[in-house]
Amino acid sequence: MTAVSAAEPRPEPARWPGVVGQLVVDTGYVVLSLPLAIVSFVLLVTGVALGLGLLVTVVGLPILTGTLYAARGLADIERLRLPAVLRRPRIRPQYLVPEAGAGGWRRIFLPMRDAQSWLDLAHGIFRLVVAVVTFVVTLTWWAVALAGVLYVTYDWAIPYGPEDVGLNDLLGLGDSPAARIVLNTAIGLFFLLTLPNVVRACALLEASLGRALLTGVAEMRNRITVLEEQKRAAVSAEATALRRLERDIHDGPQQRLVRLAMDLSRARQQLATDPEAAGRTLDEAVGQTREALAELRALSRGIAPPILVDRGLPSALAALAGRGLIPIELRVDADLGDPAGRLDPMTENTAYFVVAEALTNVAKHSRATTCQVSVSREGRRLRVVVDDDGQGGANVAKGHGLAGIADRVRAVGGRLTVVSPAGGPTEIRADLPL
Repeated sequence: MTAVSAAEPRPEPARWPGVVGQLVVDTGYVVLSLPLAIVSFVLLVTGVALGLGLLVTVVGLPILTGTLYAARGLADIERLRLPAVLRRPRIRPQYLVPEAGAGGWRRIFLPMRDAQSWLDLAHGIFRLVVAVVTFVVTLTWWAVALAGVLYVTYDWAIPYGPEDVGLNDLLGLGDSPAARIVLNTAIGLFFLLTLPNVVRACALLEASLGRALLTGVAEMRNRITVLEEQKRAAVSAEATALRRLERDIHDGPQQRLVRLAMDLSRARQQLATDPEAAGRTLDEAVGQTREALAELRALSRGIAPPILVDRGLPSALAALAGRGLIPIELRVDADLGDPAGRLDPMTENTAYFVVAEALTNVAKHSRATTCQVSVSREGRRLRVVVDDDGQGGANVAKGHGLAGIADRVRAVGGRLTVVSPAGGPTEIRADLPL
């Protein structure tokens, strides 16, 4: 079985093109934007004008609805083109959908009640202004760059009369062919060197308009949803941890301290009548004290072990693996323990919690004979993997042992993946943001 718990989709980082590749992408985006903008402007303005003009005859309502759907289709085309320029994953907003059994008129009015539909319409109409400006600037920069750099190859073919005055003459460089070639080549090189930045700026200008109108609201809603999920997960994880701590204290140290108080009271009564029995009782009380201290230390290790705070994640995980009931192979990036490479305390605590809880589940339920723990930094993520050769069947559903791990990982904006088919093996993988 495979289960995934995530605060938000976290696709693998895309490999974006270099300078030349990005220049080609940006140029294609800007050049293609103008014909698309013209089609959008003509289609949508015509549809809006016709729909408003026929509104009094009721026929205008379906026309307006069709125009909004056309704007949505054109907006989807633009959303497909945005990731290559903005270097962001594609985001499509959630449009209103008709309820089951909705009548014709309700379906006609539905797009008009959707704010995103009007944003799509506004983008389709007003993008033409930006598209014209960016198209002209991009085409001009390309033309001047190519014409200047290649000027030496066609200067001989340009007719020059005795009365012709070129830019080189006005600048006092003389009217010789060498002066013309040097000046025009220098201008071409300047435009060629600045071409990637200028075209990039034009593409970003147009793409930013598309992002603001076509995906801005969706991004905000997605972010709000993610924050709400993280808040709920954090509250759930905290409540679970508190209940577990209360239960462990009640079942362990509290009972031993009650027994210790009773033993001390009995020893005080025995001192006058039976000193030897009082000594044995005091010995039992000392044993109870040591066991209570050991249990309190174990509880503190589950919250924030001192070794994790003092020496970092590798040392804390090594100590954790050393207490394992089965052989545990541990692979941890060494730099995670260096002062310069240590993680944020919240990330360290979460990674430690994931490994500790996963190993507890391995020991209690998996019937495994070996286990591997791997913690590595991969780009802007920390990947924690716990594998075992047990019987499988692990699940992150509420009521199972892994639910607490899922909540803790979601609370920091991470992603938990559990692959545990029946019969095993089991892999628990947590990707935590850095």
